[in-house]
Amino acid sequence: MTDADNASAADHRHSDTRTIVHVLRHGEVHNPSGILYGRLPNFRLSTNGEAQARTVALALADHDITHVVASPLQRAQETAAPIAEKHGLPIGTDANLIEAANDFEGLKVSVGDGALRRPRHWWKLRDPFTPSWGEPYLQIAHRMLAAVNAARVAAAGHEAVCVSHQLPVWTLRRFLQGERLWHDPRNRQCGLASLTSLVYEGDTLVDIIYSEPAGASDPRVTGA
Repeated sequence: MTDADNASAADHRHSDTRTIVHVLRHGEVHNPSGILYGRLPNFRLSTNGEAQARTVALALADHDITHVVASPLQRAQETAAPIAEKHGLPIGTDANLIEAANDFEGLKVSVGDGALRRPRHWWKLRDPFTPSWGEPYLQIAHRMLAAVNAARVAAAGHEAVCVSHQLPVWTLRRFLQGERLWHDPRNRQCGLASLTSLVYEGDTLVDIIYSEPAGASDPRVTGA
């Protein structure tokens, strides 16, 4: 067999390699004051969130997971912990999985409540398409895709778990599905501790599977 034949065979094997990257939203957060905590430190999982993380770990116990990576924020690291422990793996950290930057961080933003009622904040709401109040959707999509691709390479032929946050996960999914990135937050299909599983054959994305091993949750709930 020639070198060209060997290279062709290697390319064929690579193209047939099936890899799954599970993009996991963190569990419920302890947030008694109901603020938009964003990237603020020290926001941990609630008791229910810890149970959700364990439930996901059990659901993934018989999967061929060889790589676990999480956003640097505490709630994501805590969600990743039971999965990593179940598979005897360390938790990697990827800053590309972090929550979206938001100018309303630390404030209450429920409709009809808090910051959104104050005229001084209205200028931030001028452009819902970029958006004007935070990190651009396209930037979020690109960094999330970079994190997924890094995990896919690390777990080639196996499965990886990337723990992130609701808006980044949903933005990534819309980007991969070729949909516009601006959207109504009330319609996100990305419940607490939900999995958006990306199935690859080689470098090609062939399927996106959504599941809620910890049960359904309302994306509109503040502090979730």
